[in-house]
Amino acid sequence: MGHPDVHESAAAALERASADVRGLHALVGFDGFIDAIIEVVDRRRSMGPGDYERVRTIAGFAERVAGAAGRSTNLEMVVTEERFGGNGPLMAAGLARLGMPTTFVGAVGMEENPAQLHPLYGELARRCARVVPIAPPAHTDALEFDDGKLMLGRPANVQRVTWGAIKDRMGLGAIVDLVDRSALIGIVNWVMMAGVEGIWDGLCDEVLPIVTARPRRVYIDLCDPAKRTDADLRGALAHLARMNGLAPVTLGLNLAEGERLAGALGLARFEARGEAVRSAAEAIRGACGLDCVVIHPREGAAAADADGSAWVDGPFTPTPRLSTGAGDHFNAGFALAQVLRMGLGECLAVGAATSGAYVRDAASPDVARVLGMLRQPAPRGGR
Repeated sequence: MGHPDVHESAAAALERASADVRGLHALVGFDGFIDAIIEVVDRRRSMGPGDYERVRTIAGFAERVAGAAGRSTNLEMVVTEERFGGNGPLMAAGLARLGMPTTFVGAVGMEENPAQLHPLYGELARRCARVVPIAPPAHTDALEFDDGKLMLGRPANVQRVTWGAIKDRMGLGAIVDLVDRSALIGIVNWVMMAGVEGIWDGLCDEVLPIVTARPRRVYIDLCDPAKRTDADLRGALAHLARMNGLAPVTLGLNLAEGERLAGALGLARFEARGEAVRSAAEAIRGACGLDCVVIHPREGAAAADADGSAWVDGPFTPTPRLSTGAGDHFNAGFALAQVLRMGLGECLAVGAATSGAYVRDAASPDVARVLGMLRQPAPRGGR
């Protein structure tokens, strides 16, 4: 379990290493979505644009939907904001805001000219060292509730991002140079992108065997594999085990993803509490043979690597301003702490604090904000 002083120890380690971050580099890809942040109307007080009470919980929304069975209903969706999204862009934005020079490659281009940056990604381009559009973004309707979110995705455009398309756009030599100077490679959203396994194989076949041996890590987020078969999941893990032989791989999972992967691997079900989640991370790591496995439920986060395992409580807020992107910002904080060679518990604390600040502020935190989260005497037990 997480030592009570791990948050202060993580803060001290992050503070000491903050100057080193600028000397590192991250490559992140390869999806891209435009997220419509949506509230579902429960009851209107008037026809004024914002004069309504929203459906506050997923259970309440489910009741409304179930009540329509055998008849019909009308649900009003209010788009409160459109913002750039996608697991890769959000992770890249989080890393860049934490001070790590980051290159993002992916589906962030214009529909009529995929090599030209979509204007909604201007903020990402301002944060990152470089952004390389490959295809236009896909679209997500993100229904936000107090207890979670429902992501309704339309992912057709991201299928255009393949290893061949990346090579055509950048050239193999430029990709090799980019990977060679990167301490971190983040590859996310295997679930929605048919081209991800080809990108993994391209890196394993044409890039990782010839780059210099400087320390680098790979961070993978499969992104909600509920709809993929057990055979698909085991096949993906076989690809990642091969990559792990060329660069250490961390697999990041939220609670539902951890439960799904455990089932696909024939492992025991586990409860959503600290010790059980920590043991599950150990078991999944042992079954898939990767360098590190992370599981981050709302209450905190657990991880296992070759040196052991840990659980750390997360900062709690019952009223998040924005939950879409929370996991991507956890990934950014954890992965940054990993490349800075912090202890496993410290990596978990930095990841949870980064995510906790993001959901409170509806914005990517900088290092000062993360340090404040780590040092505040706030209730713990969720983000």
